[in-house]
Amino acid sequence: MKILHTSDWHLGRTLHKVDLHAHQAAFLDWLVDLVQAEQVDVVVIPGDVYDRAVPAVSSVTLLDGALARLADTGATVVLTSGNHDSPERLGFGRSLMRSGIHLLTDVPGIEHPVSVEDEHGEVLFFGLPYLEPDRARTELVGDDDAPLARSHEAVTRVALDRVRERAATRPDARTVVLAHTFVTGGDASDSERDLSVGGVDSVPAGVLGGIDYLALGHLHGCQDLTRLVGAPAWYSGSPLAFSFSEKNHRKSVLLVDLGEPGTAAEVRRIQTPVPRPLTELRGTLAEILARADEHGGDWVKAVVTDPARPAHLQEQLREAFPHLLLTEYAPEGREAREGTPVVRREQNPLEVMDEFLAHVTGAAPTAAEHDVLDRAYTAVRRQQEAS
Repeated sequence: MKILHTSDWHLGRTLHKVDLHAHQAAFLDWLVDLVQAEQVDVVVIPGDVYDRAVPAVSSVTLLDGALARLADTGATVVLTSGNHDSPERLGFGRSLMRSGIHLLTDVPGIEHPVSVEDEHGEVLFFGLPYLEPDRARTELVGDDDAPLARSHEAVTRVALDRVRERAATRPDARTVVLAHTFVTGGDASDSERDLSVGGVDSVPAGVLGGIDYLALGHLHGCQDLTRLVGAPAWYSGSPLAFSFSEKNHRKSVLLVDLGEPGTAAEVRRIQTPVPRPLTELRGTLAEILARADEHGGDWVKAVVTDPARPAHLQEQLREAFPHLLLTEYAPEGREAREGTPVVRREQNPLEVMDEFLAHVTGAAPTAAEHDVLDRAYTAVRRQQEAS
């Protein structure tokens, strides 16, 4: 059976205020073509389909069209909700969904897998939506039972125990579990929402074993956690980068070949299309501008290190890099200053301005800078005296 694993689409997300809708639509077009070309049997999407619990109409329309086209390829689609999705909104109308599309977004659905047959028999697809501990710790126990411990580990352990118990009733079937969670040992980036509860944000890898393939969602970098989990376990990662911490990621989807029972799943990474690279440039303004020919078409983060802040910094950078997203001024060669200057009533205003400039820039004002402050202060005083 051919399974395509993709997750964390975050439809509706922006990148430093740049609308990614067109790039996300292009990825979904590419994905549908890939599913058709590879004759994929099942597409699994373990959560964070949307970026917000209440998505924009354009994002809902984009998802609706993508699911319909995926179903038209003949593939079965299994989708769960993530921590960015609202399980109730994402799962609305699931009973009316067309054949081949399965939305597994609630806790009771954990024990009701999607069954797909191939030449080797039955494969059971279990969906674990994102399990918010404060909510799931009561939903996963009986009415008369005490709530579970308030942790990701506790709720995930019980949920997977239920999956294994259900799978044990069909011993000849292979099992695939979609889980949206942070597994201990995975590499995070700056763009995932913090899941911390009680100071702990992850689930120990050992909780997740005993599955033929574990399709993970939440972390945005593609990574293999098989050694940690003790069974085939992968994050597909997000198809697009959502922060500069992901600039070195190779964005991918995973093509999983699930063979006959008792054989290990084979996983192949397929790189997703990159709309434009993310590049961080660090150096003096002159050094950064000298690289415009090489990186003029990239999304750029510029870290400028000149000892004195260059004049018209943003204007010069934007002219050289039309897709500049972020600028940081980090002067080098200045002594770090501790504490905040205290302004005394008896101080000369020019002295206060000099101290402020030194505190902000990390260096005493130059003669030219002091002269600018002096002239500005003198002009303001004359205006006040004349009024």
